[in-house]
Amino acid sequence: MNLFINNKSGIPIYDQIYSQIKNHIINGTLQEDEALPSIRNLAKDLRVSVITTKRAYDELEKEGFIYTVAGKGCFVAPKNLELLREENLKKIEEHIAEILKLAVSCNLGINEITEMIKVQMEE
Repeated sequence: MNLFINNKSGIPIYDQIYSQIKNHIINGTLQEDEALPSIRNLAKDLRVSVITTKRAYDELEKEGFIYTVAGKGCFVAPKNLELLREENLKKIEEHIAEILKLAVSCNLGINEITEMIKVQMEE
C-alpha cells in the first residue's frame, strides 16, 4: 500500500492518510481482514507524528472501515455494502453539484441535462 503526503495541499495530513486508506479499501486494493501497517511503522514511513497516524486510524475505525485487535494491530473490516453505497452516493452528489455549476455557466436546463444523462446511460 502506497500512501503519499502532500504538505502543500492544505489538506490535513491525517485526512490525507484517512482518505487514501479508505480509497484503497473501497477499490479493493486492501482486502477484508488484511493487516494494516502498525500506527508507529506508518508514521515512521511517512515521517509524520504517531498522533497524526492514530487519528486517521481512529476515523477509519469509527466509520467501520477497519477494526483493531488488541496486541495484533488494525485490519480491514468486512465490507459493509450499505456503507459503500453511502460513500458512492456522496460521490455522485458531489459530481452532480459540479455538473450543475457547469450547466449554469452554459445556460443548460434540466431537460438538457437529463437528456445528456440518458444518452450516457444508453452507451
